[in-house]
Amino acid sequence: MTLTSLGSNYKALVIGASGTLGQAFCQLLRADPHCASVHELSRGSMPALDLEDPSSITAAAEALTNAGPFQLILHTAGLLHRPGIAPEKSLNAIEADALQTVFQVNALGPALVLRHFLPLLDKQGAMAMLSAKVGSIGDNRLGGWYAYRASKAALNMLIKTASIELARSKPRARLLSLHPGTVISPLSQPFRGAAAARPAELAAAQMLQVIDRLGPEHSGSFHAYDGQPLPW
Repeated sequence: MTLTSLGSNYKALVIGASGTLGQAFCQLLRADPHCASVHELSRGSMPALDLEDPSSITAAAEALTNAGPFQLILHTAGLLHRPGIAPEKSLNAIEADALQTVFQVNALGPALVLRHFLPLLDKQGAMAMLSAKVGSIGDNRLGGWYAYRASKAALNMLIKTASIELARSKPRARLLSLHPGTVISPLSQPFRGAAAARPAELAAAQMLQVIDRLGPEHSGSFHAYDGQPLPW
């Protein structure tokens, strides 16, 4: 696929590049003849970026300052479960440590990513962060998953708020919140919806098409992988 809204020699940066979707994004971008370079950041990259280590976010941004500006920045990292952390089915399952960890990865770390990496975004560039439909307050019909839902709702507010500030300094840029849908990955594997999961490469391609179609007037909006706007 070829992106047309970012110029003929755009530079891309993928944060969370070691994850299933991050890898898919990198693969697709490297295959785009319009893409001049793809920089990857993850816990294992050099420099490293670990959302649970705020100083690494600052250092990674500083290390890439001379490589920018980037016409495309993608933030693909997130946390739903890992050993000791699982989506809560009831209030009785809420634990402070797990709640704090999920918020650190899904909201607090990304807030610092916005702070340090939006200055590296081209004045006509696009930055997209992966959120989740379950973070929609208006669409919440099933309950449960307290930490994940609340952290993604917080992320959406951070994105919306940052987009307002971004519009003052870079009115032709866009900052987007995207829902990738259920993707075949270690994140979705344990859960009921995994049977309907799509390949990561398909999901990444769909989201890149959405980014390509949305303009500055859509900055601060929340969209699904098929381009449909989602309620906050």
